Amino acid sequence: MQTISTTPTYAGDITPATAYAWWQAGDGVLVDVRTDAEREWVGFVPNAVAIAWKQWPGMGMNGDFDSALCAAVPAGKKVLFLCRSGVRSIAAAQRATALGFEAYNILEGFEGNLDANGHRGHQGGWRMHGLPWQQK
Repeated sequence: MQTISTTPTYAGDITPATAYAWWQAGDGVLVDVRTDAEREWVGFVPNAVAIAWKQWPGMGMNGDFDSALCAAVPAGKKVLFLCRSGVRSIAAAQRATALGFEAYNILEGFEGNLDANGHRGHQGGWRMHGLPWQQK
């Protein structure tokens, strides 16, 4: 019989509101792991650290992720990962944990889950909760 671990491989999942509160209090660094293209076209969180987990086009892994993260996050700070929907941010949180960080995934991501029409932005997410963001 195979055993499946239910132990998270990162510190945990947090709501966008909790992430914002920790970030504003200086307890954590907000890291947006979406691609440059996503931030440019869909919107971005002002003053968040932008470190793509995967690169556009092709969505290949960002070979500079580890070094960029280590340079951006001071020792002892929590890392709060944001992506589009909360999937890539889990992978980034797992990697950050392996590097020795206290890392969290932000539930719902920037755009939230798909609605019945296959659209994002109406069911959860950083934007829908009214947290700071901009669009070019």
